Amino acid sequence: MATIALIVIAYLIGSVSFAVLMSRLYHLPDPRTYGSKNPGATNVLRTGRKTVAVLTLLGDAAKGWLAVYLAQHFASRYGLGSPTFAAVALAVVLGHSYSLFLYFHGGKGVATTCGVLLALNIWLGMATLATWLVIFIISRISSLSALVAAVITPIYAFYIFGWDSRSFAVLVLTLLLIWRHQSNIRNLIAGTEASFKKRE
Repeated sequence: MATIALIVIAYLIGSVSFAVLMSRLYHLPDPRTYGSKNPGATNVLRTGRKTVAVLTLLGDAAKGWLAVYLAQHFASRYGLGSPTFAAVALAVVLGHSYSLFLYFHGGKGVATTCGVLLALNIWLGMATLATWLVIFIISRISSLSALVAAVITPIYAFYIFGWDSRSFAVLVLTLLLIWRHQSNIRNLIAGTEASFKKRE
């Protein structure tokens, strides 16, 4: 019962959209109505309000971290282990991507997944962030950075956890991120994906 409760709680935590909340708080347009129409930090950044975008990013990451932390916190009390942590990790990202409060629509899950990885293992999270940063510095394309980091992260996870349920959860999260980035992949192939390169 404890595992089921934590999975439900994780999904509900994930369903809270910080892009929508921060936009309302700072009187910005609903992020679902402009740009990529994706309720995430990158789209909020299109308003030019960097502070709001950063708050969105931190909020989305924090909810991923919180959901896994809660499972870990109650692990000893209820005899929980890696399978529960893995299920909670998946649930919170699914909540973000298919939010109960946004009629089962949501963001692509990059920031929330980062929060999950940091909670599962600090070195796993840091390695993923470092990979994202290196690719972003080179390409200045957020979606490409996320996709490359997502593809490499399962390798990190298997190195750290071995053949563990957490490793397979990370693999599933990678597949989900790739699925959620289908339009970005098409744009990358066509050479039309938006970037943050300085315009001359």
